[in-house]
Amino acid sequence: MTIAARDRKPGRPPLAELIGPGLIAGAADDDPSGIATYSQAGARFGPHTAWSLVLAFPFMVGIQEISARIGRVTGRGIGGNLVHHYPAWLARALILLMVIANSCNLGADLGAMGASLAMLIGGPQKLYVVGFAVVSAFLQVFLCFAEYARFLKWLTLSLLAYVGAACFAHIDWGEAALALVWPHIEFTARYATLIVAVLGTTISPYLFFWQAGLEVEQLHEIGASEPLCDAPQNAQRELNRIRWDTVVGMGLSTFIALCILITTSGTLHAHGITDIRSADQAAEALRPIAGNFAFILFAAGIIGTGMLALPSLSGSAAYAVGEALDWPVGLGRKAGQARGFYGVMVAGTAIGAALNFVGIDPMDALVWSAVLNGAAAAPIMALVVHMASDRDVMGRFAISRSLAWIGWGGTALMALATLVMFVTL
Repeated sequence: MTIAARDRKPGRPPLAELIGPGLIAGAADDDPSGIATYSQAGARFGPHTAWSLVLAFPFMVGIQEISARIGRVTGRGIGGNLVHHYPAWLARALILLMVIANSCNLGADLGAMGASLAMLIGGPQKLYVVGFAVVSAFLQVFLCFAEYARFLKWLTLSLLAYVGAACFAHIDWGEAALALVWPHIEFTARYATLIVAVLGTTISPYLFFWQAGLEVEQLHEIGASEPLCDAPQNAQRELNRIRWDTVVGMGLSTFIALCILITTSGTLHAHGITDIRSADQAAEALRPIAGNFAFILFAAGIIGTGMLALPSLSGSAAYAVGEALDWPVGLGRKAGQARGFYGVMVAGTAIGAALNFVGIDPMDALVWSAVLNGAAAAPIMALVVHMASDRDVMGRFAISRSLAWIGWGGTALMALATLVMFVTL
């Protein structure tokens, strides 16, 4: 730690320090699959599902902060801690569920990115799918972590495309604001399924692994090679940084999700277009209603957020599998030092691309991804909150009772959402 950093008083960190793992994880949450889900909700029910994003926000912040703390305090990611402190069969079963769900999600995201680029410039969608997969895998394997993290931070600006799209659409802002605080609930299976899909997209297991893994990466990158359990003098400042970083990242994620939902509500739903099956279809449907510029912003945003989401999906799987099998892991390592880790990243991306060539419907991939994520979310969250509360794991940095209650509340919400999902399916 530099002298300047040591002399600063604990509290809210400088703005530059807020742009870290929490922001990257939050931005990755608005991936093309998430865009498709929010677009479906807005097109089908107008703004009347927006309240679910407000409901999810504190739980989303809480579980992501808990995950980040585990990585920073222990110096290990979620996967390594699960295997180290719980039965290996349980940890590996949950990790396997997440990896399969991530592969489905990767396929859907790559398909949406390829379709969006084809809409913008023409050409073969399948070739673009392969191109995006190759570029993403190349950056993950061969770009050093500092440059790669900088690249991911700049990519978060692509989310502003959806703010622009909302500005160019004709929105009833009074109705949208009311929907945030006054839920209009329909007691139908379709409505319940979409609410569950929104919650499952907003609070996703892969983000827990991704943010914790990035905290471990940053731990080594900044030269503070000791986790907080071994270097408690850094604790107050680092824990404050994690909190603000997470609030900013998840706040941005929720704001962008609301922009997408409200944009499709004020355009597609208002004009009777209620059946949207993919993010690129939502972009295409916007063109005759909101104009070419809104269409271009929406489609370009799908590509930008996809490039941000691909490494989070493949990377979270690589961290989880690598740590579970006790492999060398980390984006800060060269490819020859962590062959298994990078192998999982490349394999996950390749499987996702291959799903676009075997006739699997993109929405089917999203449904199965949601089912698997739903099955894994609540038990993974329960173990994450339990280990973060355990002094044998976290030492003096076990989370506070209030943060634990937020974590358990989010776990209960996701368990209820999963139950509703299976009943409605």
